[in-house]
Amino acid sequence: MSADIRPMRTPAEQALSAALEQIPAGSGRLSDLRRSAARSFNEHGLPHRRIEEWKYTDLRTILREAVPVAGPAGVAQADAAAKLLAGAAVRRIVVANGAVVRELSDLDGLEEGLSVVTLADAIAKGRDVLSRLAGLSPSRYDAALALNTALAGDGVVIEVAAGAQIERPIHIAHVFVGDAPAASYARSLVVVGDEAHATVVETFEGPAGIAYQANAATEHYVGDRAHLDVVRIQVQGDAAVNLSTVLFEVGREAQVHDFVFTSGAAVARTSLYGNLIGDDSHVAFNGAVLLKGRQHNDTTLFVDHQVPGCESRELFKHVLDDSSRGVFQGKIVVRQAAQKTDGRMMSRALVLGDNAEMDNKPELEIFADDVQCGHGATCGAIDEDLLFYLQARGIPLKEAQSLLVQAFVGEAIETVEHDGVRDALIEQAEAWLKARA
Repeated sequence: MSADIRPMRTPAEQALSAALEQIPAGSGRLSDLRRSAARSFNEHGLPHRRIEEWKYTDLRTILREAVPVAGPAGVAQADAAAKLLAGAAVRRIVVANGAVVRELSDLDGLEEGLSVVTLADAIAKGRDVLSRLAGLSPSRYDAALALNTALAGDGVVIEVAAGAQIERPIHIAHVFVGDAPAASYARSLVVVGDEAHATVVETFEGPAGIAYQANAATEHYVGDRAHLDVVRIQVQGDAAVNLSTVLFEVGREAQVHDFVFTSGAAVARTSLYGNLIGDDSHVAFNGAVLLKGRQHNDTTLFVDHQVPGCESRELFKHVLDDSSRGVFQGKIVVRQAAQKTDGRMMSRALVLGDNAEMDNKPELEIFADDVQCGHGATCGAIDEDLLFYLQARGIPLKEAQSLLVQAFVGEAIETVEHDGVRDALIEQAEAWLKARA
C-alpha cells in the first residue's frame, strides 16, 4: 500500500488558491486556459529546492505570504514612476500595477504595418491574434507562468505585419504604484511577421522599501526571415520580488537578439525559453546582472534546437557585491533532427564582495551527431595586476575598480543594437557603480 505524500500547503499557497477560485466562470479558449493554469497551480503549488529548475531559488520559502492583487494606479502617480527611457525616441506604453494606463500610452499614429492594443481590448474584441496566447507554454510546469496565465487581466499585444520595418522601439514600461505590498500580473504578446523588423523594450521599476510582487510574461512569435530585438531592464525596488517569463518561437532564417539588464529587486527570477523551429535561424540571449546587499537573481535559460542549421549564442555577465547571490542555469538541447547546429553558452561572474556567491549550471543535451556546441563558466575577483596598473597611473582605488567593472559588463551591453537603448543601459550600469562608490 502506498500513500501520495504532498508537502503541507503554505499560507501563501492557500491564499493564492483562494484568489484563483475567484476567477470568473466563462466559456471559450481563454477561460479554459485560466482554469487549466489554476488547476496546475493547485496541483503543484509553488516550487521548492527539491525541484531541479528551482533548486537555487526556493519560491515556496521566498513567497511567505501572498499579497493582494494591486488595484488601479493613478495617472499622475504612474507617470511619475515611469522614469526609465524618459525622453527617449520610443513609443511608450505604460503598464502600471499590471494594467495599461491609456492616458500615458502612445497608441495612436502607428506606423504602417504596426498594431498595438491592450490585452483587455484584444480580449473584448475577440482579436484573432489571441489564438497564439499561451501557445508557447513550456513542457514542464512553471509556477510563475501558471499564476500569470490564470490571473493576468491586461498587458500589451503587438503585431508587426509581414515586411514592415518598425524603426522606433516599442517601450512597455512596467511600474508599481502604491504604498503597501501588492501583486501585479501582466501578460503581453508580440507577433512579428515574415521579413519584418522591430525592437521591443520592457522596463520594470518601482519604489524602494515596499515588498510588492511583479509577475510578467511575454510571448514572442518571430516569422521567417524576420528580425526582432528585445531588451529588458529590471530596476525594481529593493524589497520587491520580480518574476519574469519570456518565451520565443523563431522561424526560418530569422534573427532574435534578447538582452536583459538587472540591478533591482530583492529577489528576481527570469525564465527564458527559446524554441528554434525554422531552419538556419540565429538567436542570441545575453545579459548583465549587477547585485549588491543581499540581492538574489536567478536567470534560467532553455534553448531548444529542433531543426537543422541554427545558431545560438548566450553570454551573461554577473557582478556580485556584498552578500549578494547570482544564479545562472542554462541548457541547450539539440534534437536528433537538428544537424549542423552551432550553440555556444558562456557565463562569467566578477565577485566583489567577500560573502557574495555565484551558482553556475550550464548544460548541453545533444541527440544529433553533426554539431558544434560548447559551454563554459568562470568566476573570480578583479585582476589585481590590472588594478595595480590603473592605480600606478594615479587613478584612485574605487575609480579603478569601477573602470574594470564597466569594461567587464560592457562586453555584454555592446551586443544591444539600438544606440539609444544601449546608451540607457550604460547609464544604468554607471549609476549602479556610482551608488556603490
